[in-house]
Amino acid sequence: MNDRNGRSRELDEDADQVAVEEAAPLAPRLIYEVIRRNGEEELERPLNSLAWSAVAAGALISFSLIGEAVIRAHLPDVAGRYLVENLGYSLGFLVVIMGKMQLFTENTITTVMPIMADPCRAHFRRAAALWGLVLSANVVGALAAALFFTFTAALPPEIYAAALELAQHATGYDPATGFARAIPAGILIAAIVWMLPQAESAGFFIVLVFTWLIAAGDFAHIIVGAVEMWMALLAGLLTPGDALLHFFLPVLAGNVVGGTAIFTLLAWGQVREEVKRQGR
Repeated sequence: MNDRNGRSRELDEDADQVAVEEAAPLAPRLIYEVIRRNGEEELERPLNSLAWSAVAAGALISFSLIGEAVIRAHLPDVAGRYLVENLGYSLGFLVVIMGKMQLFTENTITTVMPIMADPCRAHFRRAAALWGLVLSANVVGALAAALFFTFTAALPPEIYAAALELAQHATGYDPATGFARAIPAGILIAAIVWMLPQAESAGFFIVLVFTWLIAAGDFAHIIVGAVEMWMALLAGLLTPGDALLHFFLPVLAGNVVGGTAIFTLLAWGQVREEVKRQGR
């Protein structure tokens, strides 16, 4: 009888321990480990798979611009319209991030974590190759979307006009302003990646709110910006030189600084000693 009671108490304690562990949020070291493993998997994927995934991401992220344009075109120009229309900006990110497609700004943290753990030449070389491939393919996908929306009747005239208005605004900053406004966007995308491993069903809302904040804060994202850049170029609202030197390169640099030099380094700093103690 006493043995049965003892075993029963042990089972209850084990069940309680499991319940506590399931209810507890992931420790920062475990979040780091999830992202590091994801980064390792990305670095090992076939280049052809990465390229197609990145082209799809570049094309589908265009729905951030189109979603915002649809709301702008159908709402009266009243106070508060700006905050509502920016909900449309989240649409492309929801498709791309929840669909696990290759988006360059996610790689500013995902593929950098393995380098933090083991800063060897092979990791640097593989990460650089992946960055170059994904960025190039994202830009190609963005061009494909811009060509489609510009030279077909896919968009009603009022929505196309609203999209051009948004594109002209997004690409109209001087280089220093574009660089500065891209830093918070890089930080916010990296923050999404950091939070998703423990988000579970809340992942949808994390992506929705944080990407809405990018638009509401008038921050700059290089891949949505690439769609806007191509549409402005195709409409004759932007010259190639201004597109590259005044918009693309400064915004790209700002996103990398925000996602890697700021957020990833800070995230690594809080887990570095624990990771070392675990032997990784």
